[in-house]
Amino acid sequence: METQFATTVAALDDKSNSYKENLIGTLLAIFGNLFISISLSVQKYSHVRLAGLKDTRTYYWTKTWWFGLLLTIVGELGVFTSYAFAPLSLVTPLSAVSVIASSILGFIFLRDKWKPKDFLRRYVLSFIGCALTVVGTYMFVTFGPNTHERLTADNIVKHLIGWLAFPLLLEIIAFCLLLYFYKKKNAKYLVVILILVALLGSMTVITVKAVSGMLVLSITGSLQLNYPIFYIMFVCMVSTAVFQASLLTDASQLYDSSQIASINYIISTLFAITAGAVFYLEFNHADVLHLCMFFLGCLIAFLGVFLITRNRKKSKAFEPYVTMDAVAALPNMHDKGRTIQPDYNGSFSYGALVSSDSTPENYTPATLAIVQEQHNSKAASTMPYWAPDLKKD
Repeated sequence: METQFATTVAALDDKSNSYKENLIGTLLAIFGNLFISISLSVQKYSHVRLAGLKDTRTYYWTKTWWFGLLLTIVGELGVFTSYAFAPLSLVTPLSAVSVIASSILGFIFLRDKWKPKDFLRRYVLSFIGCALTVVGTYMFVTFGPNTHERLTADNIVKHLIGWLAFPLLLEIIAFCLLLYFYKKKNAKYLVVILILVALLGSMTVITVKAVSGMLVLSITGSLQLNYPIFYIMFVCMVSTAVFQASLLTDASQLYDSSQIASINYIISTLFAITAGAVFYLEFNHADVLHLCMFFLGCLIAFLGVFLITRNRKKSKAFEPYVTMDAVAALPNMHDKGRTIQPDYNGSFSYGALVSSDSTPENYTPATLAIVQEQHNSKAASTMPYWAPDLKKD
């Protein structure tokens, strides 16, 4: 009887400790992602301010940019440490907090100028997406796995041995096949690239959790750095993160950033949750109701992130300067072949013609097709700025 009572008390203590650790990990992940989104907005504000003031200083000489970098480091450390306290399937979806915060901060501090009648058309999807993401985040945090184990070197080795049997082999085969089609068959589809990123990302989060857990245990008194498994996991963490960055760079050169952001969040989160369930057995003690509510929260968060990124404006094509000698009808106005350069002061302007739209947009240079035609001197003198297509009788 006493033995059973002691076992019950120990189980309750373990459950209470797991709940506290999950709460610590969740808060660290939320605030870490929040600091990361704030840092990105601060650094972007630094770049925009330098361009608007025509400041010739390099961005890394400004205090604002360094403050943003400091926030980035603090946020990344918070997210990294959160893996030591909370399950993968709970920490990984919380990157949606960064998407929400970036959307709100971009609207408040870096938003474009808008007219009241265009407000709903331009921003209603973002607000709906933010609301759905908040609801989904609350649901998967509430119904997520609560069990958590101390990641000692022995525990990680046990999980690794069980993982090496079949799941790792299946992941390696899938990665090699997709990489073959991507490199050799030139199948540069966005889904293919992002599945490759997600496969590497599942390896990254597994190793990040292992490294973070062993570091926290070493700091608290139980040294784990003298085990070879720590360095194996550390090398895998760095290498997979580097390859992920390389693939995401390739994707950003081929596709729009809003598509990459939403699809990458969805696929990477699904793969990370699967990795936590297979490698760390995070859902072994979860009941069916909690599982259903957890995945429902994930689906709602996915829809919210999709709506937020769907509403982002795409870059517009713009010609930064016009070569006036390209028009054959204006030999007397521009006979030396000089160009009229824009005077950038927050908006694009040509000479004395300043654009009334001072909205800070992201413009992409585009080539404007100019058709050169020969006209008689009379047509050139009467219509110097527009040479219509004339037919000879």
